[in-house]
Amino acid sequence: MEVLDPPEVTADPTAWRRIGEEVREQLDYRPGRFLRRRLVRPKYVRAGDPLAKPVIAPLPPSLQDRCTATPALIAEVVTARYAHHLPYYRQSEIFSRQGVNLHRKTLCDWSLLASDWLAAIHREIRSEHHASHYLQLDETPIDYLEPGHGKTRTGYLWTSNIPGGSVLYHWQPGRDQSGITGLLGADTPFPRIIQCDGFSAYPSWARGKEHITLMGCHAHVRRKFYEAKDQSPKLVGWILRQLGHLYRIEKHLRQGRAGPALRDAIRASESRPIHQQLKRLFDLLARRRSILPQSNLGKAIRYALNQWDHLVTYLRDGRIEIDNNLVENAIRPTKLGAKNWLFIGREAAGDKAAILYTVVENCRRLGIDPKDYLTDVLTRLPGMQNHEVAALTPSNWLKTQRTVATRRAA
Repeated sequence: MEVLDPPEVTADPTAWRRIGEEVREQLDYRPGRFLRRRLVRPKYVRAGDPLAKPVIAPLPPSLQDRCTATPALIAEVVTARYAHHLPYYRQSEIFSRQGVNLHRKTLCDWSLLASDWLAAIHREIRSEHHASHYLQLDETPIDYLEPGHGKTRTGYLWTSNIPGGSVLYHWQPGRDQSGITGLLGADTPFPRIIQCDGFSAYPSWARGKEHITLMGCHAHVRRKFYEAKDQSPKLVGWILRQLGHLYRIEKHLRQGRAGPALRDAIRASESRPIHQQLKRLFDLLARRRSILPQSNLGKAIRYALNQWDHLVTYLRDGRIEIDNNLVENAIRPTKLGAKNWLFIGREAAGDKAAILYTVVENCRRLGIDPKDYLTDVLTRLPGMQNHEVAALTPSNWLKTQRTVATRRAA
């Protein structure tokens, strides 16, 4: 139990007489157990003046008036859903075994409440991506429920990744280029590199934008040739070995923590000749009538040639990665979740899921416990001004925690 006295009484306790109290009760949570948290706010009147207006301490800022859950409990629900991929009905069953019955709709409402507050942090992360000169993009289908029909439709989580930085999710009901516009906002005039796969929406979006450079993904090329290995084992095996050489070069650069200038030099001397060999071979194979266009090998060759100008972009810029695997890794948790909870709610729930996935995934890649982060941030957000929110993005929050830990150690 916590007792909260008004400042006037704290300053001069003997000048006041307690006449009553107001009590707010909330359901709190600690790992494996529930607690009832009581915030008692005594009422006082000035001693010797019973007709004076009583005083009572104001309620501290909260996520929502009369919400029965503390930030710690809401953080537990969000973490279980978006980090551990537990559907709400399974969480409800777990809580009931601990003696507390919470309907899955209640748990869903608490997650929606959290997403409303965390939208400000999502906007801060989105601003980072709007200002970045190099982004990796990808999209993944997520089913959502169509109200009134009992059927599901397919929406998309568009994902933007800054290598070595943050990740951003954006919900869009379609897969056309409007998803890219929704993710990146209004086009900015500064030069920008967008790394993506061969999906047609990307070149359609970039058409006419001279400052946009598209970079391809060698992992997609390798994947398509791997699917064709049974058709021509020796030929495809040789192609895969050449692609493997390119990846070994990149592995050595990462292990040596090479900067952009050194990466440029090594790629020019070692990677470029391999690309030249592959290009000559692909041009030759594309003219062979024995390779049917609709065969796996024919599709792999056509994909590589169609993407060739984008694939060799990384040879001219040491900042660029060889593939899009970092953003694909960021998508993987959303696919694990979809296997468990199958679909999200109505279409509008996609925006909420994008916000929560953005926060939780940035915590994960920074090594932050999402529950600790969410508990702290959801406690502080209601009492903060808009200009203070930037300090609560996962990266800035972690810097603050490390600074505090360093001061305590000193």
